[in-house]
Amino acid sequence: MDVIAIGETMISLTPDQRGLMRNAASFMPRVAGAETNTLIGLSRLGHRTGWISRLGEDELGAKILKEVRGEGVDTSLVELDDKNSTGTFFKEIVNESDVRVYYYRKDSAASHMSPSFLNEAYIAKASYLYLSGVTPAISSSCRETVFHAIELAKRNDVKVVFDPNVRRKLWSEKEAKETLTKIIRQSDIVLPGISEGEFLFGSREEKEIGQACIELGAKLAVVKLGEKGAYYTSEQEERHVPAYSVSDVVDPIGAGDAFAAGLLSGLLDGISIKGAVERACWIGAVATMVTGDYEGLPDRKQLNQQTSPGNKEDVSR
Repeated sequence: MDVIAIGETMISLTPDQRGLMRNAASFMPRVAGAETNTLIGLSRLGHRTGWISRLGEDELGAKILKEVRGEGVDTSLVELDDKNSTGTFFKEIVNESDVRVYYYRKDSAASHMSPSFLNEAYIAKASYLYLSGVTPAISSSCRETVFHAIELAKRNDVKVVFDPNVRRKLWSEKEAKETLTKIIRQSDIVLPGISEGEFLFGSREEKEIGQACIELGAKLAVVKLGEKGAYYTSEQEERHVPAYSVSDVVDPIGAGDAFAAGLLSGLLDGISIKGAVERACWIGAVATMVTGDYEGLPDRKQLNQQTSPGNKEDVSR
């Protein structure tokens, strides 16, 4: 197994048109979750992935399971809950720069994940354990599950990759900062954005954000800069990587998850950190051109056809 992730995936209900949701005549149901977005991206690129989670034993859960499994992600450790339902949320795309999300996930099946739910042998098979800051924010038992998963990964030499992915509505600022900082201390690779860096470290400077992650214990920090690309730093090197231009941003939700898929794919393929970050920037850009959280993610054939502009390293290598 290349990458295993733990987290909640829900049904996203998107209006049939842009603008305020009150004017929508119908909604399109789509599968959406930070961790499964990344796993699907990796699976499409030919990597072996596994998802650990819980779903309601209902039609929405069945839809999620069918689609995630259909994308080649192993779902053998996804539990079905006959008492608690699958979470949902609405995505309101007012325009390309104003996307609003409304969650209905309280007491969902995934919120009842607990440490006893984890399988050490399964986690031990992976090269990377991928986590986001959403999961520990869902419930106290989910938080305990995340830390236990990290403990199992460390025990078995599995590298921990963490995207802080701050969700302020889910918990207090104090609790969020303490928990996310603690996870960063135990992570090998950290993928913050500028807003997350400002929240956690009080800075919008990518170099300061990256250095703060390294000082906490991360071996590699990659700061996502949106249309400006990315900045990465490690004990050996640091560099800015320019973005790939996008003429028409259709749906920016999920771009960070796509970025993570590109980065991990590059590292699994054994290319340089610079090349992996370039691949991450390209896949993140491609994902914004299609409606949906993961629908626009490329496969290996598309990646192999991609040639790098200017003096960038070939992202397909």
